[in-house]
Amino acid sequence: MQSRRFLAFHRAIRRSHLLIAFGLGSLLIGLTPWIGVTSTAAAGRAPAPRPGSVPVGQETAKQSPHHGIAPANAMEPMAPTLDRAGWTATAGDEETGRENGRAANVLDGNTATIWHSKWAPAPTPLPHVITIDMHRTEVVSALVYRPRADGANGRVGEYSISLSTDGLNWATPVATGTLADDASPKTLGFAPQGARFVRLTATSEAGGRGPWSSASEIDLLGDPGTPAATVDLSRAGWTAAASDEETGSENGRAANVLDGNDRTIWHSKWAPTATPLPHSITIDMHRTEAVSALVYHPRPDGPNGRAGAYTIATSTDGVTFGTAVAAGTWRDDGTVKTATFTRAVSARYVRLTATSEAGGRGPWTSAGEIRLSGPANPAVHGSWGRVTGFPLVPVATAALPGDKLLAWSAYAVDRFGGSNGYTQTAILDLKTGKVTQRRIDNTGHDMFCPGIAMLADGRVLVTGGSNAEKASIYDPATDSWSATASMNIARGYQAMTLLSTGEAFVLGGSWSGPAGTDKAGEVWSPDTRTWRSLPGVPAAPALTADPAGPYRADNHMWLHATSGGKVLQLGPSKQMNWITTGGQGGITSAGPRADSQDAMTGNAVAYDIGKLLTLGGSPAYQDTPATQRAYTVGISGSQVQAARTGDMAHARAFGNSVVLPDGKVAVFGGQAYPVPFSDATSVLTPELWDPATGAFTPLATMAVPRNYHSVANLLPDGRIFSGGGGLCGDCATNHADGAIFTPPYLLNADGSPKPRPAITAGVPPRAAPGASLTVSTQGSVASFVLMRAAAATHSTDNDQRRVPVVSTAAGGGTYHVSVPADTGVVLPGTYMLFALDAQGVPSIGQFVTIS
Repeated sequence: MQSRRFLAFHRAIRRSHLLIAFGLGSLLIGLTPWIGVTSTAAAGRAPAPRPGSVPVGQETAKQSPHHGIAPANAMEPMAPTLDRAGWTATAGDEETGRENGRAANVLDGNTATIWHSKWAPAPTPLPHVITIDMHRTEVVSALVYRPRADGANGRVGEYSISLSTDGLNWATPVATGTLADDASPKTLGFAPQGARFVRLTATSEAGGRGPWSSASEIDLLGDPGTPAATVDLSRAGWTAAASDEETGSENGRAANVLDGNDRTIWHSKWAPTATPLPHSITIDMHRTEAVSALVYHPRPDGPNGRAGAYTIATSTDGVTFGTAVAAGTWRDDGTVKTATFTRAVSARYVRLTATSEAGGRGPWTSAGEIRLSGPANPAVHGSWGRVTGFPLVPVATAALPGDKLLAWSAYAVDRFGGSNGYTQTAILDLKTGKVTQRRIDNTGHDMFCPGIAMLADGRVLVTGGSNAEKASIYDPATDSWSATASMNIARGYQAMTLLSTGEAFVLGGSWSGPAGTDKAGEVWSPDTRTWRSLPGVPAAPALTADPAGPYRADNHMWLHATSGGKVLQLGPSKQMNWITTGGQGGITSAGPRADSQDAMTGNAVAYDIGKLLTLGGSPAYQDTPATQRAYTVGISGSQVQAARTGDMAHARAFGNSVVLPDGKVAVFGGQAYPVPFSDATSVLTPELWDPATGAFTPLATMAVPRNYHSVANLLPDGRIFSGGGGLCGDCATNHADGAIFTPPYLLNADGSPKPRPAITAGVPPRAAPGASLTVSTQGSVASFVLMRAAAATHSTDNDQRRVPVVSTAAGGGTYHVSVPADTGVVLPGTYMLFALDAQGVPSIGQFVTIS
């Protein structure tokens, strides 16, 4: 395995050498402001970056401490660190007698001086509070907590963060969680918003050593370009006008920023002479809207004219523009930029004024596209809860009975590498919001980048990864881990699914284990607890055409189990395959996925019986543009039909998708251009697919990017957990947190919860396939659906399955609910039974194990 990682490192180094050469070419391009999207390079001049290419510097790689590959720019936070000039800090209590433990020490720039809660002559009991007053209103998106450097006492464990504009009125905490008991700095993110006061409350000491709290330094991060609780505004009917535009030597008209094409641009006038800075462009929406952010797309074909320093002002009449609602300086790169307003404003006109060119290359300004965002309507777009911090990056998760969510990552909280024989795990209690951490040593298994299958009895089977041959089982009934037999083939990034027989099937996984070996299929038996090889199921027919070869080409396959122990492998390769698992096994073509290309790092979701939706992905694992395309795949017996459905508004790779009880599918996060360990080109607007129309609609904006190593899970109350991303050691793209999204079907326009039906009785702990359940409900019920408890990692969740069930009313709020008899339809395992009213509002799910 180490040799495989070594090869991966050298592949990345070769990429970085190519990018250095590419960067020199781009520098030459920067000497000429007039290269437009249709121009060709002059003789002897390096060509412009191809449209859609990632800016130089975003693919360059370094060897991170865990032997993984992280991009060089991963050390740069997406959000700027705010200037602490003029700030003050106060604490609910501080030690001033036995030591200098004043709150002000967290702002003095010296990690050797600390704030410490009062401990002499007797400690002040927890909780402890420290409040930062910035003495001005700023957009804030994270608190950076640095534990004391001289010892462990007082490290913050459980915490909450609250914001206030006046220091008197404090809303519900914007973040809660549990920190790992170590000395590393912790970035505690939340939905960005305007505030003057930021309060950190410690409710426990990380190591349980005593009733103390301490901190050496506290910083705050500003606008990350992720506006809170917003959605993209419709641009229908909008117009754009600029202070100046180039129309003679190129089509640089202002109107180009609204045409949906980044490759057509607005450019300030440059011929025959350049109009000096500043340059402004004004969007007229031709109606008054509430606006809370402006999204700026730099031109994709080169760096010239990227806006640097900017201001944004609004107007209701196009004549009088008020004071700036946002101002700052954007970095000189090609990533999409967002300016978040300190508050939503009602306006018809929004004006962006650039006062400098980001790279100082000349007196020019350009833009590919400009979008505006406004406040979300919860009944249409849903809403996000507070960000919950985890003591690890949740790279893999599984939904459990008892309102619990199991999460795990690797041997350390923020890095991977080697075969360390243990794994960091955590459990989120969905009722209390509390996160508990535990290190699992007894199985000898580092379960980073595994295969996962939810077993017929409700346990969770985890295979391979960093300890590539190992297999472990988590039992939620006893909250215990145990080892089972090792696989015959060592694997990492493999795919798994439970079979209709109750066995577990695994295929692929060349990321880990011996190189050059076809990672053929094998099956685990719950009766013998051993693995049976399937020499008739090689991985080769299911490979993508990834330039990295099988190392990437057999990763994260999309598997859907059907009757008789059969499996449909429907991606990410464009070729689909039927797999049989009896005897020696077999694999035969099921045809192409319509006109889809390979879609590695996309995903597939079973939204109905024999019906799946595939979303996004890219032709290669990384460094290739993602797609917006989505396809439906229908199964009828041995026939498979694939067809293109509506496109997503955003191209996505490394995204996650979750099917809801009403049959709609929500997709979260991902990147337009996949690069592991990077937050560049993040997609922050989730989307909701409706099977009735084939169309996607936007949902409320996410506060935190969720890309490589992120997850999403349906929860028992019909909400969705979205979290993780990163796990790259000492970099700025580790997202050791998650947030819960409330879909619009649960909310009124004012954000209050809709009335929902309730299942009051009749759901047993276990039921057999074909059983009839007599279920009592409260409130009107139109239908019932079984949703399989699922496990996610690396954008893949083969355990998801929505099974609508037949029900008949028996009077008095009682219904006979029929469980399908075919275990190829209702795959054995633990399900949540939901009742839905006529508007599709679901009850809280009741757990039942079908086997």
